[in-house]
Amino acid sequence: MTTPENIFNSGNDLNNNHFATPVKQSLQFFSRTCSVFREDDSEYAPTPGQFTVAQHVAHVAQTIDWFMVGGFRPEGFDLDFAAHQQGVRECISLQDAMIWLVQSVDHAAEILASKTPAEMMEPMAEGPVMGGQPRAAIIAAIVEHTAHHRGSLAVYARMLGYAPPMPYSE
Repeated sequence: MTTPENIFNSGNDLNNNHFATPVKQSLQFFSRTCSVFREDDSEYAPTPGQFTVAQHVAHVAQTIDWFMVGGFRPEGFDLDFAAHQQGVRECISLQDAMIWLVQSVDHAAEILASKTPAEMMEPMAEGPVMGGQPRAAIIAAIVEHTAHHRGSLAVYARMLGYAPPMPYSE
């Protein structure tokens, strides 16, 4: 399990499970980009109303949780986006957001590692979000969504005068 002490080096404990590995790697890449931030940067946003640094990270964590619940429950995804937004907006600490993210990735990896290929090919519930697609599609969605916010945070870092490291190598 990844701990808060090695939060920016997490993802090194990749397992051989082909469902869990991309999600764990995504955390590794994301963490490298975020390694330049300090806790003092938590509430930075380029303009009022945009996500802060901490809120971007919290949103990624929350969205991983959302994919893992919605992808496997019979009723599909919870579409109460106002409630989701409120939970993210309450996050003011980068450290707390990173802990949430690590826990979300660890939980997702645990669930994904427990699934058989047949289970992952079962269709998700019908609905406006990925309705009827195989459950395996949530893996790419998690990775893509995480990469999107990693890019946003790289821009934030540069606006603060930091040079984020290359995410794909140490």
